[in-house]
Amino acid sequence: MTTESAAGTTTDSADIIDFLADLDPTSEVSGPVARLRHNRTQARDSAQQSFRALFEPETPGDFTLAERYAVAAFVAGLHGGATAAARATSLYTDLLVDELDGNATETETNALITTLAAVVSDARAHVNAAGVPTPYGVYREPDLADESVPGPEFHLLEAQKKVLGSRLAAALEFTHLLVLHPRDSRAERLQPLADAGWSPTEVVRLGQLVSFLTFQIRTAHGLGVLATKFVPQGDVRRPGKHAGARQADAPQRPVHADAAPGTGVNAGFDVITYPDLVRPRGFVSHPLGWVPWVPPVEESDLTERQKVALVDPLRAKSEYFRLLARDPEALEARTLTDKDIFYNVTDGAGRAERELSAAVTSRFNGCVYCASVHTGRAIAESADDEDAAAKADAIQRLCDEGVSADLGSALWNAIRDASVALATVPVRFGAPHVTALRDAGLSGGEIIDVINAAAFFNWANRLMLSLGEPELPKRFR
Repeated sequence: MTTESAAGTTTDSADIIDFLADLDPTSEVSGPVARLRHNRTQARDSAQQSFRALFEPETPGDFTLAERYAVAAFVAGLHGGATAAARATSLYTDLLVDELDGNATETETNALITTLAAVVSDARAHVNAAGVPTPYGVYREPDLADESVPGPEFHLLEAQKKVLGSRLAAALEFTHLLVLHPRDSRAERLQPLADAGWSPTEVVRLGQLVSFLTFQIRTAHGLGVLATKFVPQGDVRRPGKHAGARQADAPQRPVHADAAPGTGVNAGFDVITYPDLVRPRGFVSHPLGWVPWVPPVEESDLTERQKVALVDPLRAKSEYFRLLARDPEALEARTLTDKDIFYNVTDGAGRAERELSAAVTSRFNGCVYCASVHTGRAIAESADDEDAAAKADAIQRLCDEGVSADLGSALWNAIRDASVALATVPVRFGAPHVTALRDAGLSGGEIIDVINAAAFFNWANRLMLSLGEPELPKRFR
């Protein structure tokens, strides 16, 4: 693809996160951060490959490029602010306009862009009027009832659905859930997608795309702050240069007439439910199981391409990874991004600190499964430290008390605060968080590792929360 920088320079095959963060290796201001990011080559390249897999696939299938760009513009718009999210809003809106060029009339294009902008504005207005923090939502787990923060549901207006079509309308309502209140995820939340004709593979692609964007925007935002380019703000930006088109121009039929709704209940697939599932009651630091609401690929049916995408052959036993294998290109790129962010410790932050960032993010977003994995790993990675017992106690406080818990050291508390600030919508990570991390002893490269880890778990949490739920293993019942 071709993107244009703020300076007006057009670049082919630009790294999108660098572009959104406004990083330039030759710049006196952002160059040092841009060059530090290049030290994590696999994470950088794999994040870019994730973009290509989700937005430039060789075979888009029934999840059209126009739908993908529309969802992306909505995600970016929901994040608001005048930083990386605003650049992302403009980027994905322009990609949508380019995709519609020749496939829709100017009136239809203006109507779609205007309607999309109105949907973003309405969604943000509902949240602002409710006065709830984002992310919000109600926990499934009974012991967490006191931490639940109910917030507004969002449904498109009938006039908006007429312009966007039932498929895209269902996708945007699901996207609103993932971005602003992922802990409200339940199996029944997938039913509107199934009824609108979304297949299991398309639902996985949609979930990956939305969740990836929450990573992309946060990574770019954090890098931009580190490079002193951005100051977090809370304004809401409407998508794109066509936002001035009049709503009266809207045609009374979907722009995507080929995106027909499903016929009847479960037109896309049967959502899986578990009436007798034994669920955890709250956050724990021991292992949990996980069950899918969307049918995964059977192990015996995995193709060679899907097996390669798993990276680790043992993942063929996991329903979660077999579910994500429905889009092998996206899964492989995501896995390689994950491995470099968390396991490449050359000249970077320690493993325990990265796992702590993942654990804090998961605790804040409300992902009980992810928190169980990464609180346990943070404890394990600290086991040889002189203060191992104190760190284990701090992790238990995180489980029990939430992200306000004192984690026992300036470094861990700074990582906690940075991770929480990166998880909010709009993203609140700013210069004071960078200062606190530096004062606690982290270098620029180590701060990038913390940013990457926190941003990645906004991706992971949303997949885990929206596609299935945790199960309490028999040995812990």
